[in-house]
Amino acid sequence: MLSEQVYAHLRDAILRGDHAPGDPLKPQDLAKEQGVSLAVVREALVRVVGEGLADRLPNRGFAVPAVTDRRWQEIAEARRTVEPVVLRMSIERGDVDWEARVRASHHRLARTPAYLPEEGEYYTSAWSEAHRVFHRTLLEGCGNPVLLETFDRMWTASELARRWSAHRTPGRDGVLEHRRLEEAALARDADTAAEVLIRHLTQTADALADPTTASSP
Repeated sequence: MLSEQVYAHLRDAILRGDHAPGDPLKPQDLAKEQGVSLAVVREALVRVVGEGLADRLPNRGFAVPAVTDRRWQEIAEARRTVEPVVLRMSIERGDVDWEARVRASHHRLARTPAYLPEEGEYYTSAWSEAHRVFHRTLLEGCGNPVLLETFDRMWTASELARRWSAHRTPGRDGVLEHRRLEEAALARDADTAAEVLIRHLTQTADALADPTTASSP
């Protein structure tokens, strides 16, 4: 459907960084750019607002959320609270097939280039998807679809902040962080896995809270 295409285009553009945090999302401009009606664009905007990728501002239309907004710290706090608990459950309940999926998803993530010249200075779309799949696979062993749906919602809401944080912390060793997560999970070391995950999530939140950390390793 046309509305689905416009929504997907707008969502991808926001996540790519085509619209900077705080930038207005003007329905008239978007409609002209996509060659569609205002009604179709407004439907797409409402959907991205629901995902946390845009704000609806009273009397001012729509805008990309500002990275300094308290929401990012609240989302990070929620993820640090929920995901380590689900990871512990996953390590306890996951079977051999889960272990194989964790290893495969980490291999794909490690082998996917995070940056490509043709995609600019932000993470590539392929890497971002591999990153999402790895983190979700780590939790899938819990066997609880409600908890996994909660993860999906939090992931989408935090994706924009994570990408901008990644841009501001180029020295961060994400490869090592992910390898430690995989190793701890497959070793069935729930305490270490939870600790590594909390530290992994905290670094993104800290980078957003303190811009002076941009050049830190």
